[in-house]
Amino acid sequence: MSLSTLLLRLDRHKETGRGKYVARCPAHGDRNPSLAIKECSDGRVLIHCFAGCETEDVLTAIGLTFADIMPERIGSGHNYNPPAFDARQVLATLDHESLCVSVIGADFLEHREIDEPTWDRLAQAVARINTARTIAAPLRHRK
Repeated sequence: MSLSTLLLRLDRHKETGRGKYVARCPAHGDRNPSLAIKECSDGRVLIHCFAGCETEDVLTAIGLTFADIMPERIGSGHNYNPPAFDARQVLATLDHESLCVSVIGADFLEHREIDEPTWDRLAQAVARINTARTIAAPLRHRK
């Protein structure tokens, strides 16, 4: 399957760099694009939801399987090492989501209440921050 065919199944996809895209995640009620898509030179298409959705759930939501986004393996000595996401993407996510948490916190201090959609957005921000921290963990320990 080509990347363009995959993108046709996703809402609000936007190119963020060469072979890199973001889109709304079809596996959860995504209002803003949180799904990162990357086309690799070997034909693989990598998908990562910063809200924490499993790749299999994302694919199922659009009627695809892993076989649709991964080329056939050649030989038995294939070693698959998932590539790290760009540090800029991780920092941009942390920046945006920490701003959301700050705004919600300031609103709570002023009004002393939070409605359900705001609680949901806060939970989404926390999940995305935790995902970004997990992705960045190897970066923190480099020498």
